[in-house]
Amino acid sequence: MITETKRLYLREITQADYAVIAKILQDDDAMFAYNGAFSDEEVARWFDNLMTQYQTRGFSLWAVVLKETNQVIGQCGLTLQQLEVETVTEIGYLFDRDYWHQGYAIEAAQACKVYAFNVLGIDRVYSLIRETNISSMNVAIRNGMTVRARLVRERWGAELFYYAFAVDRS
Repeated sequence: MITETKRLYLREITQADYAVIAKILQDDDAMFAYNGAFSDEEVARWFDNLMTQYQTRGFSLWAVVLKETNQVIGQCGLTLQQLEVETVTEIGYLFDRDYWHQGYAIEAAQACKVYAFNVLGIDRVYSLIRETNISSMNVAIRNGMTVRARLVRERWGAELFYYAFAVDRS
């Protein structure tokens, strides 16, 4: 286990989680910030990338597990992202739609922020959020973040606009 909250615990994703992670990554609604659902090949690359990040960095997105049922309901964690010319630590989150709007994303994101500050000693964390993703913006705001920049990313042949929310360790 990496960290826990009142209702959740976060742990490394394992091969046993492949089906539930694939379900999220292949859901058009859940993946609209990425401009669409992933193919089977993209899911496999995503999964392989997570395993590589655990080995090389010691962190990545983690499985978000409901304590009550031991069910994996999403992924939330820390990744490295390019923001203009610097590499930043991002709190990212993706959840199964059955678990949206129940406070799980903010609960997990707050735990990741505390982990980044207190365990990893990171001074600032970001969340890069597509400009049309109001729910994720609300999670970032509730996590103490404010907009620091606006950026454009090309994903799957389309230009997508994002806000870079951030919060500093105080």
